[in-house]
Amino acid sequence: MASTAAQCIANFTESTKFFKSSSSLSVSPLQTKQISRISSPQKKYTIFCTLSMNGCEGDPRAPIGTIETRTFSPVNTPALAIDRLTSAVFDLNSNPPTSDSGIIRFEVPILQKAEALDWLHAQNNLSLPRCFFSSRSEPNDSEPLYIEDNNEGSNIASEKNDLVSVAGIGSAVFFREIHPFSFDDWSAIKRFLSKKCPLIRAYGAIRFDSRSVIASEWKAFGSFYFMIPQIEFDELKGSSVIAATIAWDNALSWSYAKAIAALKATLVQMSSVVVKSRKEVPRTSVLSSTHVPNKMSWGRAVDRALQLIRSEDSELIKVVLARSSKFKTTRDIDPLTWLSCLQVEGENAYQFCVQPPESPAFIGNTPERLFHRHQLSVSSEALAATRLRGASESLDIHIGEDLLSSPKDHNEFAIVRACIKEKLEAICSDVQIKPKKSLRKLPRVQHLYARLVGKLQSEDDEFKILSSLHPTPAVCGLPTEEARLLIAQTEMFDRGMYAGPVGWFGGEESEFAVGIRSALVGKGLGALVYAGTGIVHGSNSYLEWDELELKTSQFTKFMKHEEPLLAKSGVLRQRLVQMSKQKI
Repeated sequence: MASTAAQCIANFTESTKFFKSSSSLSVSPLQTKQISRISSPQKKYTIFCTLSMNGCEGDPRAPIGTIETRTFSPVNTPALAIDRLTSAVFDLNSNPPTSDSGIIRFEVPILQKAEALDWLHAQNNLSLPRCFFSSRSEPNDSEPLYIEDNNEGSNIASEKNDLVSVAGIGSAVFFREIHPFSFDDWSAIKRFLSKKCPLIRAYGAIRFDSRSVIASEWKAFGSFYFMIPQIEFDELKGSSVIAATIAWDNALSWSYAKAIAALKATLVQMSSVVVKSRKEVPRTSVLSSTHVPNKMSWGRAVDRALQLIRSEDSELIKVVLARSSKFKTTRDIDPLTWLSCLQVEGENAYQFCVQPPESPAFIGNTPERLFHRHQLSVSSEALAATRLRGASESLDIHIGEDLLSSPKDHNEFAIVRACIKEKLEAICSDVQIKPKKSLRKLPRVQHLYARLVGKLQSEDDEFKILSSLHPTPAVCGLPTEEARLLIAQTEMFDRGMYAGPVGWFGGEESEFAVGIRSALVGKGLGALVYAGTGIVHGSNSYLEWDELELKTSQFTKFMKHEEPLLAKSGVLRQRLVQMSKQKI
């Protein structure tokens, strides 16, 4: 498995020079006038990109001259906070910094609490890139992270962060290329981040397979897409913060004056009113639905995978096959409304939205953490095997006990846990597993779960963690390269960011989830809903298809006007309980 980890890193770090020279989608502000005259499907995207700068085009080794956060006194409402920010931004020209590059965050605390997603809803009329990321509640049996004490060098438990969720619009600086995500790209992002400004963060996602052809619906994302928002709303446990960020780099022909002008243009378009959104989808009807693969093709794909798993000539142990389901409805689906509805049952999951300019939105409600880093401390987790939740407490306990005692499910879980442990041990010291095995209960399903923690030698090893852990056995298979190749040969659609890393980089802390339980939603596109299931020895294609239906039900229920948590229906649960005992 050590070779598998090396292959994963190679996937991320393919040579970037060829791709950078051949990419017509990565442009500097100086090229705007020329490219805007070229007829191209990416014309609108290119124009919008030049409203900020692509940080990947800079020198990743060149330090940023100015990095700071300026905090103003608290105000009572979001409207007053916007007024305070606007005044501060319009005064910036009077005292310009002397450095050729920099990033400055202005933040205004708000005494009242509001939901970040409600604020983002209020900006729905703006044609700007946007992002949203909501943290996940931790399992009760999670051990605290360990961080390095700066004075004694001893381990101390990290403090809880009050930040609940973040919403952002516009990009002070974005990061996008079509070549696989590399160390230089990671360095280009990190040069705009600092420990002394921990809330300056880059939010975004990376493709599941950066070597595959990018389909038209995913073009605007490139191989990866991250943004540091121009305007950001931070939802805290008891209050809120509105922040504005400007970034400039004269080497990229993006000056301090241009950064201020772009921020002013965004501020004057904003809505300062935050209205509580209704967590329900307007009534609509499905005009058409298409599964790729369809049920018959799915059966053939599963049978082919099982033949390889049983073959003595193949090393394949597990492969995760996925399905893309396209829905066309009588009215456009608002991705933020869907995301609001997902929050109703998302207490134990991450909610996210990543939307480049002139692009569909990638949204999701994923339970699975890829990794969390705080200084040198890293945690990851193994999540495998699936059972339904019980219609009653006693039935739920019985199903959970059955999952914990199942040799077949334990085998799959132990493989995933061992794989993640080996990858962490190649980079971290003192890797511990606490708990060894427990249940992770979600509103519709429950999984076997373990938490792994370790300590990095250097914070630069964060890139190694990301490139080594992705893709996890839970979304790709084992061995990784054999499973990836089978997926590429079998699936007739582009996964895009589905099952890829989604999250954020910060100066002293970063967090990424696995982009499952997700969908791509946009005007004219409808909704592409993605789901996958692990194929191992003993899998049954019909039961795995039913699992896909269960996993996508959190989205499809919105189009069928079903009540949240449909799976609580006793009739449905009783019908599926026996089925769930027979599969992974």
